[in-house]
Amino acid sequence: MATSSGWFYWALMSAVFAALTAIFAKIGIQNVDSDLATLIRTAVIIVVLSIFVVVTGKWTDPRQLAPRTWLFLGLSGLATGASWVCYFRALKIGDASKVAPVDKLSLLLVAIFAFTFLGERPSLREWTGMAMVAGGVLVLAIKR
Repeated sequence: MATSSGWFYWALMSAVFAALTAIFAKIGIQNVDSDLATLIRTAVIIVVLSIFVVVTGKWTDPRQLAPRTWLFLGLSGLATGASWVCYFRALKIGDASKVAPVDKLSLLLVAIFAFTFLGERPSLREWTGMAMVAGGVLVLAIKR
């Protein structure tokens, strides 16, 4: 499978927006139930992405998609929803500067799941970096 360095730009932008998500969400959930806040966030995402897909001409008939595509996109959506509910509940009761790093344990979990289910083989350098991230999360999470 050929790869491009263009992925790094998008991944970096994802990190920037994820950081802003934590800050904006922490401010936004101060006087609202975290589940309602998650619903509002999801509604905004649906509207914005719908407009984006239509305006950029990327809309195609979803009925044309293969059942396997529907299954895995559906499972991804369920996992995303569960992640968001948990994330917003954690933000509601915890500091954003502590919640966000723990959430980034997903980095290590993605590598483990990709190794197990997708046959990806991160290098020793990549495993070392992920272990360092996991160690940093533990340092932040463990109370003195």
